[in-house]
Amino acid sequence: MSIPLLSTLIFFPVLGGLSLLAVDRQQTGTIRLMALFIALIEFLLSLPVLLFFDKTTHLMQFVEHHRWIPALNINYTLGVDGISVLFLLLTTLIILLSILVSWEAITDKVPEFFVSLLLLEGAMIGVFCATDFFLFYIFWEAMLIPMFLIIGVWGGPNRIYATVKFFLYTLIGSLLMLVGIILLYLNGGHTFDILRLAGQSYPLKLQLILFWAFFAAFAVKVPMWPVHTWLPDAHTEAPAAGSVILAGVLIKMGAYGFLRFSMPILPQATQAMMVPMLVLSVIAIVYGAIVCLVQTDLKRLVAYSSVSHMGFVTLGLFALNQRGLEGGILQMINHGVVTGALFLAIGMVYERTHTREIVHYGGLATTMPVFAGFFMLFTLAAVGLPGTNGFIGEFLILLGGFERLPWTAVVAASGLILGAWYMLWLYQRIFFNGVNERVNGLAELNLREILTLTPMVLLIFWIGLYPNAMLSFLHVSVAHLVEQVHGGGLGPMVGSVLHP
Repeated sequence: MSIPLLSTLIFFPVLGGLSLLAVDRQQTGTIRLMALFIALIEFLLSLPVLLFFDKTTHLMQFVEHHRWIPALNINYTLGVDGISVLFLLLTTLIILLSILVSWEAITDKVPEFFVSLLLLEGAMIGVFCATDFFLFYIFWEAMLIPMFLIIGVWGGPNRIYATVKFFLYTLIGSLLMLVGIILLYLNGGHTFDILRLAGQSYPLKLQLILFWAFFAAFAVKVPMWPVHTWLPDAHTEAPAAGSVILAGVLIKMGAYGFLRFSMPILPQATQAMMVPMLVLSVIAIVYGAIVCLVQTDLKRLVAYSSVSHMGFVTLGLFALNQRGLEGGILQMINHGVVTGALFLAIGMVYERTHTREIVHYGGLATTMPVFAGFFMLFTLAAVGLPGTNGFIGEFLILLGGFERLPWTAVVAASGLILGAWYMLWLYQRIFFNGVNERVNGLAELNLREILTLTPMVLLIFWIGLYPNAMLSFLHVSVAHLVEQVHGGGLGPMVGSVLHP
């Protein structure tokens, strides 16, 4: 009997999280250990998906198919290809590190917090694995609930405002996507099967309507300019784990939506809207970088940097060529690692100072030299220093953009200069410029915190020095996606089953 590995990855953290509610809520140490154990097992379970993944085919692997609602032709179908497989490992790693960084930071409603994290993990993995549009939408909406709670219950002073704003933006976008899904179902042979829908052709007018319906959901989640304004508030008010998950995984799902649905299902509309999408991407790159220069709050600065960096991602994706798409997908992973690491580090220092105002820091290199070393590595990766993971993704994106529209790469390159400016200036203000009295006597990173940051350092150098470790998963699937977009659809794809 084959192992339903993807279903296990989806439901193990859900069931494990719910089991925490059976533990005496006063036993917070036991609850933390159980949550850590569940997340660690989940991370280990995700490794076989990569180890046994066949990189020579674009077909879906580890496929699971079960009839669910036959009357509407809705099925429980799962699978991963070279585009989605890397996000499984990223998700399980981010959740594991989020639990570690929350170890002492969360002291109120501890069981509920870790339950929310684990439920969120199951929903996010479901998004990356679902190959039925109805099932995808269920997981897509399910993510909102635990993230709503994480920000709204354990967030900062303005958490209610940030939570409502986050919820309204994403809900409105999701409802428009639901309208698009229904239209696609009615015009695509009454099926929600993503692979079959991608093998059919639709009138250009319908494709354009569907493209903008999906754009409403995906652009908000990225977030693209000008629907990005929920992100800085959400990041600022969220606890450290919430910010790490938002930056590391959640905002990647918008770009993933473009890859999985808009491009293969709506190829003509994608090509028609290529230039506007590239323009929006370039605006996001420059706008996000300029706004970073005037931020006074640590988390808001990194949040706006995400707007700029995700602009690079969408620039690469909508270049619609092999280099751009591979660079964009790789940069999604890189951004999850680097920005996730920055939010982990900011969360650690915030626990000690209880302030995010940059002016309240200064001289941390003297009081916390180990922390300064970690933050320097993350800063250099964020500015794309060669040898770090940030370099290769941006390099491929600029190549892809130059091949498509040279001016987009030229303008986007200015974002790299601005990025180096605001990140290095941030580092100078936090770690040098004398010693602020607020940072005198701060405790250095402990062993748990060092162990939390170390995996990010390893990934930064591993991907930076050997990018083919990640790119090799993408080559065949991205080549097929390029053919679908420029060929207007190549007929239905049939999933292949591969089990460990």
